[in-house]
Amino acid sequence: MEGRGGAWYDEAAGPVVRPYALTGGRTHYDGVEFDLVALIVAVETAVSDDDSAALRASQWSPEPEHDMILELCRTPLSVAEIASDLELPLGVVRVLLGDLLDHSLIQVRRPAPVAQFPGERVLKEVIDGIRAL
Repeated sequence: MEGRGGAWYDEAAGPVVRPYALTGGRTHYDGVEFDLVALIVAVETAVSDDDSAALRASQWSPEPEHDMILELCRTPLSVAEIASDLELPLGVVRVLLGDLLDHSLIQVRRPAPVAQFPGERVLKEVIDGIRAL
């Protein structure tokens, strides 16, 4: 990693930034626990002048990664899919999602409880029915 900015530049990859730099040194989100299979959906809201003023007053300015998550989550995606698509560590993605949740820019949909899935007996009957066709 030599060349243009010394140790902080990789010719093949470009600028190298440590993951904790994206989160301001934070390593976890203290609010909601983001399950790997929880679905994240971007909230589609028109930003009013009041909302813009409130965002500026909060001293929070979204990073490009926040914007990428919002773009990806126009359709529901799991936390694991977001991390994979952005090629970021899961811990970093959870912190970034926490930022977005704190500012009401995303919704978190919990995975369905196991009890709501059909039982093994029902699945075997379905398979047997398909085989009979």
